[in-house]
Amino acid sequence: MDTIEDTALTLPDGSQITLRHALMEDVPAIVDLLVDDPLGHTRDGATRDGGYGPYERAFAEIATEPNQHLVVATDGRAVIGTFQLTFITGLSLRGTRRAQIEGVRVAQTYRSCGLGTAMMRWAISESAKHRCTLVQLTSDKTRTDAHRFYERLGFQATHEGYKMKL
Repeated sequence: MDTIEDTALTLPDGSQITLRHALMEDVPAIVDLLVDDPLGHTRDGATRDGGYGPYERAFAEIATEPNQHLVVATDGRAVIGTFQLTFITGLSLRGTRRAQIEGVRVAQTYRSCGLGTAMMRWAISESAKHRCTLVQLTSDKTRTDAHRFYERLGFQATHEGYKMKL
């Protein structure tokens, strides 16, 4: 199993945050972050009405998979950010192991203060520690601010992505 340790980080403004595995009781706060996002609010029907069943079922499945890590950032009181980090071993690229980052969200009050950068740098570092030779992520084409953010971190838009709804 690929374990990830809780990590304390200091943001540029001196704020202390902790990155840790999400717990079932974090699900409502994670859903709040999803709902606060314009795309998340409209595309997957996320609501704040307490209908957490689908999210809790997904969380339970993620929690049992050793290469899945649902991570939250906390400020000591509240969940202020989240992302999912998945380690994938494949045969391509000479059997390389890659990391997939998904569902990156930062609370509005913590945007532009370095939290997103800290979360992604941590995810990249953890990926290297877990023998990944490649970190990948997808971002909706409409998220131009996010694209600039990822490019500043060193990500390159090297592929065109495709999806098929089932």
